[in-house]
Amino acid sequence: MDYFLKANKNFLTYALTILIVISIFGINFFISFLGNFLLILFLVPLFLLLILFIGFNSYRSKINTCNNCGAISLGLNDTCMNCGGELNYKNKEISLDKHPSERTIEVKAEEVK
Repeated sequence: MDYFLKANKNFLTYALTILIVISIFGINFFISFLGNFLLILFLVPLFLLLILFIGFNSYRSKINTCNNCGAISLGLNDTCMNCGGELNYKNKEISLDKHPSERTIEVKAEEVK
């Protein structure tokens, strides 16, 4: 018996601690603790994937390609560093220089009989 107590000292300590905590806080404490732990275990990777997805889309929106040679540029340059050709901006259609009236669509209402 003495050998068993020496060999399993940590196991007995943890088992007694768990039994004391269960008797004080109840089984609801452990169920909620386990649920919160599993929730964190699943939500942290999803949160990291969301951050990775947003970062990738931000990075992808800054990539420009040259019309002449097809080289890729990461920046707001107007000319290609390889051939000097004009870069193809993906977001060129959305310009702040345009007037709002050029982007709105006029709709005329007609009465249907």
